[in-house]
Amino acid sequence: MSAPVHGEGRPGRWRDVEPYGVPGARRGARQATGLETGHGAGQETGQEAGREAWAGAGREAEQDAWQDPRPFLRGVAWLDKGRPVRADPADTMRLPWDTGERATLPIGVRLEFTTETARAVEIRYRATVPGPTDALRDLAHGFALWDRHGAVGEVFTEPAAEAVVRIGLGNGDGPFHGPFTIHPPENQSPLVLGLRGIGGTLSPAPPAPRWVVHGDSITEGWWSTRPAHGWPAVAGRSLGWDTVNLGYAGAARGELATAEQLAALPADVITLAFGTNCWSRVPFSAPLLYETTRAFLELVRQGHPRTPLLLVSPVLRPDAERTPNRLGATLGALRDAMERATRDRIAAGDDRLAVLPGRDLLGPEHLADGLHPNDSGHQVLGLAVATALRRAGFGGG
Repeated sequence: MSAPVHGEGRPGRWRDVEPYGVPGARRGARQATGLETGHGAGQETGQEAGREAWAGAGREAEQDAWQDPRPFLRGVAWLDKGRPVRADPADTMRLPWDTGERATLPIGVRLEFTTETARAVEIRYRATVPGPTDALRDLAHGFALWDRHGAVGEVFTEPAAEAVVRIGLGNGDGPFHGPFTIHPPENQSPLVLGLRGIGGTLSPAPPAPRWVVHGDSITEGWWSTRPAHGWPAVAGRSLGWDTVNLGYAGAARGELATAEQLAALPADVITLAFGTNCWSRVPFSAPLLYETTRAFLELVRQGHPRTPLLLVSPVLRPDAERTPNRLGATLGALRDAMERATRDRIAAGDDRLAVLPGRDLLGPEHLADGLHPNDSGHQVLGLAVATALRRAGFGGG
């Protein structure tokens, strides 16, 4: 069986596609690309069926056999039956429903590779096909290619049960060495079955320090127009680290089960950036958030006693800064409670811990909706976090 091949992307201007993670975003940029699109017809399920498909496709081609994607995957926290997930699949019963729901999306999971001779790469994948009433139906389904200098190009396709997408590595005759990063569309939860170079072989990119980032929808990347534009991706590129994005939209309220999962997860550096949803989503008082932050840090430290750890307090939220929530706490008071809890631990001897006050990192012009950063805001925030990590002397290894 041969899945359809979507068109080849080339460098060019980025299309005007509305944000990932925001229901109702347009998908019309696909029509502007002039790329051929189509749906896969495969009916097999599971990894084994996918591997059989790779073998068949490899026999059809005279060269360039399908390669196992696992050595190329980056940003993976856990695997659940071969599929990347962002919460421990053996410990989901202790998590709030909204955290578990967001953890099924492969936010930040990407492919990274180098090549000496390939002129393009093909990716064989399966994705969820949204139904006619699915809120995610209109989101752009694009594969974006980046190199160390920035965005190279992207290919837009229709979500397909199974398909192959081809992405050109650059203009001209090459060679194109990389390293390259491919950011798949996240909301249709694509499962990469295989990849192969066209005209040459691919090698996994060298390993990089593993940076685990936990936070809410801002960390997950809401209102950024591409997965590569969210602030953890921006900071990770700046630092040259392997970013593992554990941002949970609507959640990240200091859940202690999450702290225990972080404690058990391998990491060279950790960043915590929660707190905004403690103002409204589940209201906290300032004393409660102070103690929650202390407990969260203590549990993470039980698994990572000397791992560099940066806490970023909530960024600007104009409607909440001086407005009391149902327990009488303003966001300003909650931010102060988180920062005090962190500084108190530093004063007690935790010299591998630092705090970055979030209040003045962004201005109103950086907010798309009064809460979530736009692309410019994500860029500013990502570079501010990268700078804070460097100034704290938190190397990644």
